[in-house]
Amino acid sequence: MLPRPPRHELRRRLPRLLVGLVLCGLGIAVMVAAELGLGPWDVLHQGLSRMTRIPIGTVGILVGLVVLLAWLPLRERPGVGTVLNVVVIGVVIDVTLLVLDTPNASWLRWLYMAAGPVLFGVGSGFYIGAGLGAGPRDGIMTGLARRGLSVGWVRGCLEMSVLALGWLLGGTVGIGTVVFAATIGPIVHVTLPRLAMQDVPEHPPPGARSAR
Repeated sequence: MLPRPPRHELRRRLPRLLVGLVLCGLGIAVMVAAELGLGPWDVLHQGLSRMTRIPIGTVGILVGLVVLLAWLPLRERPGVGTVLNVVVIGVVIDVTLLVLDTPNASWLRWLYMAAGPVLFGVGSGFYIGAGLGAGPRDGIMTGLARRGLSVGWVRGCLEMSVLALGWLLGGTVGIGTVVFAATIGPIVHVTLPRLAMQDVPEHPPPGARSAR
């Protein structure tokens, strides 16, 4: 584990981190409800969910734990935020989807789909800005990058692989997938400098910035 910040620093940063994780979970949940396509990792989670009948958020938690095991050979060090990331986002997704159904009106489905990347991007700004640990999936990318591989290349290969696997398992790929991929980077680029706290550890490299 990364060294835990002093107690007063943890109290200062933790609320922002939790706000960020809740927003990320809400962003994913509204995209699931829209049924117009999901981000690559959530296509995989949805595919596994449909195959196993386990709620999608719970699947995300289980996948996150497996991903953290891949940190061991890379010698990446999780932080408090890394662990909370795995649990909180999945719980928020499942709780939200208990009360949020797919709308009948197509315009409302499109609104849900458009709101997803915005909520997730703002949430990522809060999460990364708190400086309490990388997201589990980003840790793999940064770990490989330290071994000389391009972050962009690693991210592209990894996300295309999980997207293809998720689609084969029955996850939803659609316009929402394209919108998420095209907008999440610019949204985080805009929100992170405005939401980052001062005196926090160095942020992940640009190609790896998200809450996942």
